[in-house]
Amino acid sequence: MTTAPEIIALTIEAATPEALAPFGQVVGRVPGVTPISVDFYKGAVKMSYPARFTCEHPVEITVAQMDRRPGEVRYMERHFQHTQVFMPLGGKPFVAVMAPPSEGDLPELDQVRAFLFDGSAGFSLHLGTWHEFPFAAQDGTDLVVILSSQTGYDLKSKDAVTEEAHGPDLDKKDIVARTGHVFRFDIPE
Repeated sequence: MTTAPEIIALTIEAATPEALAPFGQVVGRVPGVTPISVDFYKGAVKMSYPARFTCEHPVEITVAQMDRRPGEVRYMERHFQHTQVFMPLGGKPFVAVMAPPSEGDLPELDQVRAFLFDGSAGFSLHLGTWHEFPFAAQDGTDLVVILSSQTGYDLKSKDAVTEEAHGPDLDKKDIVARTGHVFRFDIPE
């Protein structure tokens, strides 16, 4: 690309169950979800089921160690074979940028949104939700990432020229090269 990309400014929104509904579900203590007592622990342990996890391959549980980086989204990806999950460790806030699943080859640019998670909950993506890897609001932010083992294989097949990656599970696109647009937002301190 020879000209500077057009900037699409994103306003960061609170990550509420209602706001996240087109993209996935909040995983954490969610208002309106009543936990159920586990019989063996005399009411001391209660379970809730805020999201379902789907995966066609072996599941990997990883820990991402993140530092702050600029609030800029050049690439977005989606998964066809699993509902990826991001869960904070240590209660540090982070920002996630997403677009709803789409039938087309790219996300709908006017549907891309940025959400601030306060560190008390994470999220599970719907199949096909476009997203960029979350952004740390503070250095030393750790996220548990639950994902398909296939994603790693698909990422390793990155095209040397376009730096896009494709496979049975993953579709990662260079939004700038394909649309001439880049998403930017200010990460809160």
